[in-house]
Amino acid sequence: MRLRPLQDRVLIRRVEPETKTAGGIFIPDAVKEKPLEGEVVAAGPGSRNKDGALLPMDVKAGDRVLFAKWSGTEVKLGGEELMIMSQTDIMGVLDHVVAAKKAA
Repeated sequence: MRLRPLQDRVLIRRVEPETKTAGGIFIPDAVKEKPLEGEVVAAGPGSRNKDGALLPMDVKAGDRVLFAKWSGTEVKLGGEELMIMSQTDIMGVLDHVVAAKKAA
């Protein structure tokens, strides 16, 4: 099943956080928080202004983004848990360099 977001909504897959801290301590599942980082799976065409002109989206599929803790609505599609939220709930797009350093 596919979901095509409408207007300025974005479909996001959460990125799993690191299970080990920088100091080498493993974080148990019981105390982990849901990640505030995700990958854009799909994005709507954008919102419209008062004149009806389309305002394009700032994010696209494949972007790594940071979003607010309580933003969005969780949806389950094909057994996968995703989030759908408005583009305004996204705080920023992570550059590939920053995302690569975090993964290392």
